[in-house]
Formats: sequence, structure tokens, C-alpha cells
Amino acid sequence: MLLMSWNVNGIRAALRNGFLEVLKKYQPDIMALQEVKIADKDRGKAELDFPGYIEIWHSAQRPGYAGTAILIKEKTNLKIIKQINGLNHDNFDSEGRVQTIEFEKFYFVNAYFPNTRHDLSRLDFKIEFNDKIFQHIKKLEKKKPVIFTGDFNVAHTEIDLKNPKENEQNAGFTIEERNSFDKFLKQNMIDTFRFLHPQEIKYTWWSYRFGARIRNAGWRIDYFVVSLDLKNKISKAEILDQVLGSDHCPIKLAIDL
Repeated sequence: MLLMSWNVNGIRAALRNGFLEVLKKYQPDIMALQEVKIADKDRGKAELDFPGYIEIWHSAQRPGYAGTAILIKEKTNLKIIKQINGLNHDNFDSEGRVQTIEFEKFYFVNAYFPNTRHDLSRLDFKIEFNDKIFQHIKKLEKKKPVIFTGDFNVAHTEIDLKNPKENEQNAGFTIEERNSFDKFLKQNMIDTFRFLHPQEIKYTWWSYRFGARIRNAGWRIDYFVVSLDLKNKISKAEILDQVLGSDHCPIKLAIDL
């Protein structure tokens, strides 16, 4: 089974920038999207068509902001048992940040974590979100394994960003964010890319400023994390850093389920 995840930084912009070509090329069974930036009321007005895929949306209440979506291939053995939008928490759910789908053999969770902002004014909000979603994952895990993906908005360790020393106090690399994620991973969760590529340096996000992508001055902040029970089923975990169309690139997971 092939899974993909991509922060598209606006689904309409992504469609103009070749999103359908990427979808057609890789044909994932599931494609998780973050930062779709489209309200429910606007989807009918936009030219959104994903041939061969079922669409599940969780838009933010604020137009043009945040939001998530999941595309599931129609011709697949995956049968949706249940789908849930949100974490039952108004502050987070109003921003369309979390989607959970129950399949026969596993749960699939798609998340767009908050950015703590340049002045760290949303750091407490981010840590509270972390606590809520990590608890959600561990609760689901009591029933069946979890595949958890999205833009986590944190670089876990120094190998996960180009300039760690210069960014020690910056959003996405604060000790609070890193410790929170690290604590979660130590609860028998697997960062699939780092599991298969312990020393490989690859990034998933680059600032639009200062030619960062050309210089490959990036951050790895997009992840596929899975339950320990799925460890021996992971076959490939890749970062498609040559795919353009957003300030993030897609990530890919092949898993035997």
C-alpha cells in the first residue's frame, strides 16, 4: 500500500502548480493534505476534481486558512469504517487540523500542527495541541495500529534542519516542541523515514526567502509516524524533494498491510 502526505499551501494554488500530475504519477492509495486553505462554502465554487479519488475535507472556519483533506483511491481494498474530524476541542477543530479514519486493519490520522509563530506567541497553544493529539493517537492504538502523518511543524533533531545552532530558539525548533515530540516517539512510535534512513539528510520544507530551496537550506517537519506493531511492515519511506508546487514537498510511505 502506498501512502503520501503533502502540505500543499493552498489546494487551488497546488492544482495550478501540477498537483494532479503528481497524483497521477504516484497514484497513492491515500493522499493526506495539509494547509488546504479552502472553506466548505468555497469548495463548490472552485474547480476541484480528483479523478478516481474519494474526498474527505476538514476545513477551517476562517476562509483561506489551515484545513486538511484526505483523498482515498476509489479502486482499493480499503474500506472506511468510521471517519472523525477534529479532537473534540473547539480551538483546534475550528482550524480544521486533524482527521481520523478507521479502516479494517489500522487507523489513519492526518494532522496539520500549529506553527508557534516567529515571536513564539502560539507556543503554549502548540504544546497543548501536541498533548491532545498524542493522547488521541495512543488511545486509538489500544484498538488497532495507527499510521499518523502530516506537517508536524517541528524538526526533531539537529540532523533535521540545515542550520540547527542558529535556530535553537526559533519556531519549530524550540526545546519545548522538540521534547514534546521526542517524548511521544519514545512511546513505541516510529518515525518511518529516520527508521529506514538513520543518517540521511533530506528536508521537506524550505522558506520562500533567500533562495532557501535552491540552496537546500531546509527543514524536515513532515512525517509518517507509525505504531511499533507496524515496524516490520514498513518497506519504503521517502522524501520527494524534487517535486515542486508548494514550499513543502510530498513524503511517501510504502507499507505492507
